[in-house]
Amino acid sequence: MKKIILNSLVAATILFAASCKPEIETPAGTTAGQANFSKYIAVGNSLTSGFADGGLYLEGQKVAYPNLIAAQMATVGGGAFTSPFFTDAHSNGSGYIALTALVNGTPTLSQVTDKLAYRDAAMHLDKYSGEIQNLGIPGMRVDLSFAPTFSAANPYFERLLNDAQVGTTSYFQYVQSRNHTFFSLWLGNNDVLGYALNGAVTLPTDPTTALTDKVTFSSLYSNFVNALTAGGQKGIVGTIPDVTAVPYFNTVTPAALLAAAKVVNPAAQAIFIQTGTGTVRVATAEDLIRLPFQNANLFARPNALSFFYGLDPRNPITSNWVLDKDEVIKVKDYVDSYNSSIKTIATSKGLAIADTYTYFNSVKTGIAVQGININAAFISGGAFSLDGIHLTPRGNAAIANVFIDAINAKYGSTVPTIDITKYRGVKFPDVK
Repeated sequence: MKKIILNSLVAATILFAASCKPEIETPAGTTAGQANFSKYIAVGNSLTSGFADGGLYLEGQKVAYPNLIAAQMATVGGGAFTSPFFTDAHSNGSGYIALTALVNGTPTLSQVTDKLAYRDAAMHLDKYSGEIQNLGIPGMRVDLSFAPTFSAANPYFERLLNDAQVGTTSYFQYVQSRNHTFFSLWLGNNDVLGYALNGAVTLPTDPTTALTDKVTFSSLYSNFVNALTAGGQKGIVGTIPDVTAVPYFNTVTPAALLAAAKVVNPAAQAIFIQTGTGTVRVATAEDLIRLPFQNANLFARPNALSFFYGLDPRNPITSNWVLDKDEVIKVKDYVDSYNSSIKTIATSKGLAIADTYTYFNSVKTGIAVQGININAAFISGGAFSLDGIHLTPRGNAAIANVFIDAINAKYGSTVPTIDITKYRGVKFPDVK
């Protein structure tokens, strides 16, 4: 297996957590209130699908937050809820990264490459046919959800379509074909996340790296909500999290890099970055370095002129590795604009709103949920998986409760919340 050794400068404090299968008890006196949960569908992207640890695989699919919500809805009249699960034989799906060793506190990540679900050399995933209610598609954006050709470019969407639909059916059209009574809609973070994950470098050949125009976002999102409520259906929308609040942008810090450099060279004075405008300057705590930098094997390596990468203004960390402070401001501005549109549109339709933006900001600083401490620390925080963006099973259970609480508050229902202690954080290797 391909090994990825995490730099000790970002080694996390390791906390062990056990994984258990959840057991659902039916509370007495529950009600659906004003909602009808008999056919619930979940519209969204990778977070909705159960994507975790850098891949889509069966264990993650099973604990995706809509699946957990649907199980609780079943106690108040909710119907069957199906997901496009990979088979047991191909349970590792697209592959993912796993924590396989701990050496002196430094974790080793390995790429899982067995029991994959690729059906051909072109990396198409095993087809899934049949009715499903979890419609989460990794990589889906509001703007691209109206583009029929995106179904051919996105392998997670392509696997759900027949050959005639591939390249001719948009996600919007696919969702419209559902006959639902209740929906959740958590879509839009990829409209800014792709830009941020690429260090604010937009690639003309890759539309997923561009920011969606604010007016366009509002218009298309409104079209989506109008379609989902066309028959008078009720539902819930989720706001977009602050994408800069996740471990992906808060693990490799200038301070940590400098501290590591000083161990080898006490004379090291600063970390130098190239900003999005091409300017070279000293990095500050407001500049966010992408998580993959820790494995890029670039830091402190000399160039042909013996200037050490990131430690000399003549060989700075290049802009694609960094969201500089001005780019962070721009990202946050787009998130705020998108969320304003989401709230306005949802309110106009009388829908429930799950404020995941506020929730994830509280996770960044650390919160206690049902007696369990959750924070945004890489590996040890409990909420985020090993890719630093997507959720652990425990993170999914916690965010499912954010949705459930908002549903109950809006519609007078009594959908029971989930016991998050029955779900694990990051899976640790066996200790022998």
